[in-house]
Amino acid sequence: MIPAIYLCCIGAVLEYKNVHSIIPPCKFFCSILNCNSSHLDLAMSILEKLRPKFWNHVPRDIPKSKDQFNFRRIWNLAVLLTAGVALLPLTIMTVIHYQVTQNAIESEIHNHTYRLVRNTWGTVSYFLGERRTVLDLIAQDTTFEELNDPSHLSAILKNLKRRLGGLVDLGVVNSSGRQTSYAGPYKLTNVDYSDQKWFKEVMESGVYTSDLFLGLRNIPHIVIAGKYGLTGGSFYVLRATLDIDTVNNALYRLELSGFGDAFIINKEGILQTPSRYHGEVLNKISLSVPVYSSKAQVLDDKDPKGEPLIVGYAYISDTPFILMIVQKKGELLKPWYKIRMELIWFLVISITVILLVTLGVVTYLVNRIYVADQERAMSLHHMEYSNRLASIGRLAAGVAHEINNPLAIINEKAGLIKDMFTYKEMYSEDKKLIGLVDSIISSVNRCGTITKRLLGFARHMDVSIQPVNLGEVIHEVLGFLEKEAEYRSITVSVDVPDDIPQFESDRGKLQQIFLNLVNNAFAAMEEGGRLDIKVRRKDEDSIWATVSDTGCGIPKADFERIFCPFFSTKTKKGGTGLGLSITCGLVQEIGGDIDVHSEVGKGTSFVITLPLKRKKEGK
Repeated sequence: MIPAIYLCCIGAVLEYKNVHSIIPPCKFFCSILNCNSSHLDLAMSILEKLRPKFWNHVPRDIPKSKDQFNFRRIWNLAVLLTAGVALLPLTIMTVIHYQVTQNAIESEIHNHTYRLVRNTWGTVSYFLGERRTVLDLIAQDTTFEELNDPSHLSAILKNLKRRLGGLVDLGVVNSSGRQTSYAGPYKLTNVDYSDQKWFKEVMESGVYTSDLFLGLRNIPHIVIAGKYGLTGGSFYVLRATLDIDTVNNALYRLELSGFGDAFIINKEGILQTPSRYHGEVLNKISLSVPVYSSKAQVLDDKDPKGEPLIVGYAYISDTPFILMIVQKKGELLKPWYKIRMELIWFLVISITVILLVTLGVVTYLVNRIYVADQERAMSLHHMEYSNRLASIGRLAAGVAHEINNPLAIINEKAGLIKDMFTYKEMYSEDKKLIGLVDSIISSVNRCGTITKRLLGFARHMDVSIQPVNLGEVIHEVLGFLEKEAEYRSITVSVDVPDDIPQFESDRGKLQQIFLNLVNNAFAAMEEGGRLDIKVRRKDEDSIWATVSDTGCGIPKADFERIFCPFFSTKTKKGGTGLGLSITCGLVQEIGGDIDVHSEVGKGTSFVITLPLKRKKEGK
């Protein structure tokens, strides 16, 4: 249900400018999620409540500066500027902090890996260098004859294993490549090494450290050998096999994070020591062989699957070995990922709070401006309306006075003619002639009644608090419209019970209120409609006055706006949208309240609540 409502709201927002166009996108999203119409109705009701009052405001009768009254544009600019000023520095600072923190963490990872490579490189280099130095010392301190003695050579090996370690065997090879003396676990005496790679390398360079190879013993091992001269121009080779497990254990004991792996390869990428994740000894690693560097290096790389790696390496001088420490970058950056998520959540929450506060404050302020502008416009139009009514009242009073004088003369002359005809038999018996005179007198009386109404209406244009009989006020108002009702065949019914007492109020405002409501009712009805005005006692302090018609009715969507200034459903028929707003204001001024009940196609009822006791000023 929630996703459906959420998507409905999204669709509604996309078409926010027109309420009626909200329905298609909402229905589309609902059809995707198989949600029912209640979700759509709920989403619509949420949007209706959230929509500001000014959103659908259309400026009217505004000269020149239209932008001043374009509240939606003011709202958009205020939201963009306020949110931009608040979010831009926050976003910039967050991005800078993000980059600085990430660079700092990556730099620390590189530095830690560099130190680890340097320390391990020193350990391995020392191990190999120490064994080479031991061979030199043995050659210098021991004669060739002593070395050629297997028992003496075994004693030397035993002593080296006890004090130094890291050696498997020792051998003496003559200049022709034959091993003349051997001390160790294998039977390698008199073995010919003349065709072995390591022997050829020793002949060329004098000192040689081999990479890992199987050799004649068919077991992976590493050999260090040195060429030493003899008297008479001959030479011999002192050869030692290293115990590589010592190096393996040192690499294995390294504390590596991020699924780290430390191993040694040769320059062809062949593993010289076991690896946790890249294969066994004598296998070629899947990573590329790093380029030569005289110093330890740390670089970013990727494995065959594309996973980022941190690779630290160092070439071990005078050997074919390359020390490598490989760690998964993703694992190393996990603490950073946690910080990053906290940073992103902080940014998201901050942006959300800023946007909500901005939207709320800007909407509130623009709403206040809108309400103030509407009240100002309504006050101006109310004053204009009151001035017009006052002018009409003065004009009506003047016209009534001007008409009353000739009417009095006509009435007097017609009465005199009737008296004269009455005294003479020849005229008194002429019923047609007497009827014509009576018709003149009746018309004069009718004109007098109309002028009295005009004078009464004019007298009540000014504010005047006096005892009021509500039934009389209603009949006075209907007196002005009875001919229109008769012409349009509109039935008018007035029901004012006898128990409705007189009460103090502004008679002129009551006349305006009922005149506006009756005019609206007549405008809403076709010929043959019905207008009912009922007055009932609500309680001891108030009464109800209901004005009901059988007109076209008002849609529910317009209920909240019918009392707003300039809102009209009859703009194409000359409606100004001020009648009901002024009526509502008049009702409130005399201390009452107004409500509406309507159904499209059946009619509308306006219910006015009027106080029987006027509140004193200041209370």
